[in-house]
Amino acid sequence: MRNRKRRPSETRHRTCPTEVPRHRDEGGSNVRPSDSETSKPVMTEFDLLKKPEYLHVVLNHLPIYGTILGATALAISLLLRSRTAQVTALILTLIAGVSSYPVFVTGQRAYKTIRSISDDAGSDWLDEHMERAEKTIGAFYFLAVLAVASLIVPIKWPKSAAPLAALTLIVAILCSGIAVYIAQAGGRVRHPEFRPSESPIPSPETHHHNE
Repeated sequence: MRNRKRRPSETRHRTCPTEVPRHRDEGGSNVRPSDSETSKPVMTEFDLLKKPEYLHVVLNHLPIYGTILGATALAISLLLRSRTAQVTALILTLIAGVSSYPVFVTGQRAYKTIRSISDDAGSDWLDEHMERAEKTIGAFYFLAVLAVASLIVPIKWPKSAAPLAALTLIVAILCSGIAVYIAQAGGRVRHPEFRPSESPIPSPETHHHNE
């Protein structure tokens, strides 16, 4: 009996079932991919949480929306003359004020990395962003202290609740404007479409963390 000849396609299928894909080098020879090419490290969410650049992007909306929501809630609580509503609004305002600290710190730590990957105009806006934050961060700390005082002082002096809440409302409105002012420059660092025709000129006396 004659041996049946295998078809070329059948032979390839049986002899190379687990063949590793190859690529050709400049001379046309087949080259097996190296382990470094086939196994690239994958960055996890836990790894991202170690990066100040990532944390800054995640947290920087808290002072903005927190002060806006806190001011709105305080205004409503004063209109309703409800101490319970005031307490809720003051807690929101306190969170907004306290959140400015990690936002500020992560921004400082991310400064060098972001500046190294920004274009010239973006670097100028980054300097402006940092300068605005450094000059106004104290307003958010004052807001947090004022919110705490508005929560504690009326326990002993109930009549001070409304005046303290009104004062906190004024400062919260001020801080919401400051937060938008800071974020405006920050958004223009990596988004050319947000920039006006001219870039800002940072103050010459300003020293940043890349020196």
